[in-house]
Amino acid sequence: MNIVVASRQRKKKINTQLLTQIAGALLEELKITEAELGINLVGAREMTLVNETFLKHTGSTDVITFDHLEAKAGSRKRELHGELFICVDDARLHARRFGTSWQSETVRYLVHGVLHLLGHDDLKPDSRRKMKRAENRRLRSLVQKFSLAQIGARSKISA
Repeated sequence: MNIVVASRQRKKKINTQLLTQIAGALLEELKITEAELGINLVGAREMTLVNETFLKHTGSTDVITFDHLEAKAGSRKRELHGELFICVDDARLHARRFGTSWQSETVRYLVHGVLHLLGHDDLKPDSRRKMKRAENRRLRSLVQKFSLAQIGARSKISA
């Protein structure tokens, strides 16, 4: 598995090493055997640009998922090849609105994006409810394994 996390925003310090570990645990939980996952943590300005350029939607959004896997028969559930853009500014805004932390919202967007890469859909009410239940279940599991608050502190580099 190859997971790369890049923080391209300046408002919050991010422990990218911890976020990489969380993503790895999520993929392991989902029984993903092969993965290439890029996670880009961006601000509202960059997310707006990505959203308008690629999806033709106006403004920022919480997470955008790009699936780069060429579908092969029978491989969809065990392989993952994609890229997520997660807006830290939106995570901060939604955390205030929903009474959570921006770190928890960021991990929720990670889970949401990975579920999209696995074929989950949230366009229709039925599929949206099913996806939300899966998202909540995975987030609860990750909260039990990791201190999400530590995402907000860069890891110390040892020599």
